[in-house]
Amino acid sequence: MSDCKKMEMLQRYPCVSDLRELARKRIPHIAWEYLDCGTGDEHGIDRNLQRMSEVSLVPRFMLGELTPDLTTTLFGRRYNAPFGVSPVGLSGLMWPGTEHILAAMAAKYRIPYGLSTVATQTPETIGPIAGDMGWFQLYPPRENALRDDLLKRAKDNGFNTLVVTADVPLSSRRERTTRAGLRMPPKITPRFVYEALTHPSWTVHTLSAGLPRLRSLEKYAESKDLGALATFAGQSMGGTLSWDYLKEVRDIWDGPLVLKGVLHPDDADEAIAIGVEGIQVSNHGARQFDGAPGAIDSLPVVAERVNGRTAVLFDSGVRSGLDILRALALGADFVLLGRSFIWGVAALGSAGGDHTAEILMADLKVNMVNLGCETVEQVKQNDTVALGA
Repeated sequence: MSDCKKMEMLQRYPCVSDLRELARKRIPHIAWEYLDCGTGDEHGIDRNLQRMSEVSLVPRFMLGELTPDLTTTLFGRRYNAPFGVSPVGLSGLMWPGTEHILAAMAAKYRIPYGLSTVATQTPETIGPIAGDMGWFQLYPPRENALRDDLLKRAKDNGFNTLVVTADVPLSSRRERTTRAGLRMPPKITPRFVYEALTHPSWTVHTLSAGLPRLRSLEKYAESKDLGALATFAGQSMGGTLSWDYLKEVRDIWDGPLVLKGVLHPDDADEAIAIGVEGIQVSNHGARQFDGAPGAIDSLPVVAERVNGRTAVLFDSGVRSGLDILRALALGADFVLLGRSFIWGVAALGSAGGDHTAEILMADLKVNMVNLGCETVEQVKQNDTVALGA
């Protein structure tokens, strides 16, 4: 994207919230509800956003001209910003080719891209596109042979960091998605036909790319049928993760290992004892347990317990560069965003990944200067943070 095009796009869509609203208009109702929903009464989504908005940072002035530097080192690798793309399952449902678009963006901007176990593309396809920016997210398979083969495929295709998801012991009900009529595979109903006809761009791209499939699992399920694959995933993954299981993964994976979904500091201690390189504070974007605390409330508690023994990562409720700044100031070393990048692609297609990254980087830089910080390390050392009452 040229500098002129970047400026035009930033003027037209300056905020992630703009992308969200445009995405809502461009994709069918069932796809929107799948991405946007939480679980239960969905108080958890509001809690994440509300508690994040209540984090205030007290700026320091009279520091002369500041030139913000976003570069960050994590797990011995240099990134151009302290944030990356969280893995999102079935992201090709929201917009065809999403994994390709975001992997290419990550390689271009030098930020991580996380590929989900239940993505609509395979490690073999996405790994070469992401290059050395690829992370792989594991939903723990019940069978060791399946697990070990998935990890080998990830490693063989260039994924250097493994994120083991702890915060999905059982798939949540996600009642809004159910009410929207999403089935696997999607059932062709008059409503579905209407949605396809009233969202022609999505429909044309989907027909061109083919209906979304859980391609990484086809090898094991011996089927390309989405319904059969969804059933296979439900029966084969989740519900078995334990500390012993994590030890086995640690023995197999020889790169950086992150445990995602930590909200209690004692869990951080257990994971560090096993030898993880990263603790990711997350409540899964409030999509799993509606009674969980706002993730940002757990961050300083976990970060204090970790006390520099390993990296602290954060996701859930992040919608802007200011939110990234807040998380860094509360103890995160790195921040991941899922919905925001998907909104960008659903809103703008192939340009959406780049534009989302541009929005976040621009917002983060201007807020760093307003806070009085020139580097990410200075933000992390900020001692004038207040959580909302």
